[in-house]
Amino acid sequence: MLFALLFVILGFFLMEISGWFIHKYIMHGLLWRIHRTHHQRSKGAFELNDIFSLLFGSVSIILMVLGFEQLDYRFWMGLGITIYGAGYFVLHDVLIHRRGKWMKRPNRNSFFRGIFKAHQAHHANNKKKGTEAFGLLLVPLKYFKEGKK
Repeated sequence: MLFALLFVILGFFLMEISGWFIHKYIMHGLLWRIHRTHHQRSKGAFELNDIFSLLFGSVSIILMVLGFEQLDYRFWMGLGITIYGAGYFVLHDVLIHRRGKWMKRPNRNSFFRGIFKAHQAHHANNKKKGTEAFGLLLVPLKYFKEGKK
């Protein structure tokens, strides 16, 4: 069981690290034309940028299918990616961007305020270059300090 838990945690954290890298160097680089739709005001329920969620979700499904029979590390890493994706959806899409007004923003929690401040800074410049704070959870500490104010 410890084996499984370690790979779930590894999948979760590798998704945050790879997500940061992909966001900074690929989404704000070669695939900016797709990601740009996220930086513009969306008029509908979906934006072209949502295709990235399908890509990441596909990786987790493939890993889980490949590892299902033996319940090996692939299954548990895929589960970690899935948990990250669910958390990303709730935190980023529902709470930060208000895509579906199911929950109120947790304004009293300094951790969430720091995450929100970092995301606001990221969207302050809606351009390909000159942007900061590319992670969902891995953001510069200054935003958590600002979040306590």
